[in-house]
Amino acid sequence: MILNPIQASLKELAQALGTKAISSVELTTLFLDRSERLNPTLNAFITLDRDKTLAMARAADVRLATGETGPLLGIPLAYKDIFCMEGWLTTCASKMLANFVSPYDAHVVEQFKKAGMVTLGKCNMDEFAMGSSTENSFYGPAKNPWDVRRVPGGSSGGSAVAIAARLAPAATGTDTGGSIRQPAALCGLTGIKPTYGVVSRYGMIAFASSLDQGGPMAKSAEDCALLLGAMAGFDPRDSTSLQRPAEDYRRSLEKPLDGLRIGLPKEFFCAGMSDDVRSAVDAALGEYRKLGARTIEVSLPNSGLSVPAYYVIAPAEASSNLSRFDGVRYGYRAPDYSDLADMYCKTRAQGFGAEVKRRILIGTYVLSHGYYDAYYLQAQKVRRLIANDFAEAFKHCDIIASPTTPNVAFEIGSKSSDPVQMYLSDIYTTSANLAGLPGLSIPCGFGAGNMPVGLQLIGNYFDEARMLNLAHRYQQATDWHLRMPEEL
Repeated sequence: MILNPIQASLKELAQALGTKAISSVELTTLFLDRSERLNPTLNAFITLDRDKTLAMARAADVRLATGETGPLLGIPLAYKDIFCMEGWLTTCASKMLANFVSPYDAHVVEQFKKAGMVTLGKCNMDEFAMGSSTENSFYGPAKNPWDVRRVPGGSSGGSAVAIAARLAPAATGTDTGGSIRQPAALCGLTGIKPTYGVVSRYGMIAFASSLDQGGPMAKSAEDCALLLGAMAGFDPRDSTSLQRPAEDYRRSLEKPLDGLRIGLPKEFFCAGMSDDVRSAVDAALGEYRKLGARTIEVSLPNSGLSVPAYYVIAPAEASSNLSRFDGVRYGYRAPDYSDLADMYCKTRAQGFGAEVKRRILIGTYVLSHGYYDAYYLQAQKVRRLIANDFAEAFKHCDIIASPTTPNVAFEIGSKSSDPVQMYLSDIYTTSANLAGLPGLSIPCGFGAGNMPVGLQLIGNYFDEARMLNLAHRYQQATDWHLRMPEEL
């Protein structure tokens, strides 16, 4: 048996399973036991189902016993509770879907089932993925395992907590404005948002359709490369899914970084970043220079408009996507109403949380007659300018680096009364979503309160393999990604 399964990489777990040093049932039971012990404190999982999970593990062991091999076969995985999974509750952390059992699998779930991965459970999140702290959950906030008084980030906060606390070796997340990268940074993990369209959105409950993208979260870049290889792929059921040849995202992991140009946007390295984050990021960039890369200054002149543009476009799309939750077909329905219109009003008033209502109202407003041109159309023009800025910057560099977040994780409740301050947590991440570019966060040190700091890497379209190469070489030279909260 391997020395410590909860600390092992996916490659090490696959080797142990392949040599029969451990069975999938034994490995899965270890993570289930740990989850059941720690989840009441951390609130990482919304749904755990030991019987269903162990049935999948036994099926994986049967496949292994026949001699079948695979880099992910028999390894447990947690899902953000936004991915539909047949026979499992899929709640989106909302009262509106608290009783919804999905009749089908998301494309991502199908892909991982083919690979033989075992579902551990469904992870907590901000309701309908709207938030940056996982405080907007009908099931209560998830708690950062480095300090349970602090947020884990959001909206994929439950997934981040599960990995950081070693309740799961890996998890899925979704990223609409930074919701994989930001919690990865605040919990000391690696998380990647691929190029828009690389991972199918089929069965991934929609927030903002032109921005949402699924991606993996794990301890290391090598683990994420393995997971992304399984997640990615064309899906004809998603009109935005890209038909591209399959990629091995591990192919460039060991490539030297000599001569690689890392662009540092001057707009990101200015006022607003805390000193502890700046110090950790500067040290990481210094490590890259030791590895042979060189850093150059670039400019993204319209990046300051990314948060305002995002908070026009995303709510506009949300107001449309969430109109289907009306109490008629599935999900929550108000118990008392006088007529159909009253049922709609009461169902939506009672079923949605405050942040979801806020975004629906904003989105409906900016799409309304007389305001569409002034707000939504202007935001789409700004989006194009932001994409053009990146295109110009990539003429001078290969990868763009920045902090992932301006500060380390903040205390639960400290920003709840000020939504604008909460929105600014995504100041470095939203621009990649608006441009459709891939982005990645890796741990690069610790800041105030001994809380993790993340370094963000943004690549050109379909440049995930190069981003993972940079992340992997950095992780070979450092051990930040191996650290875990001591009390766990």
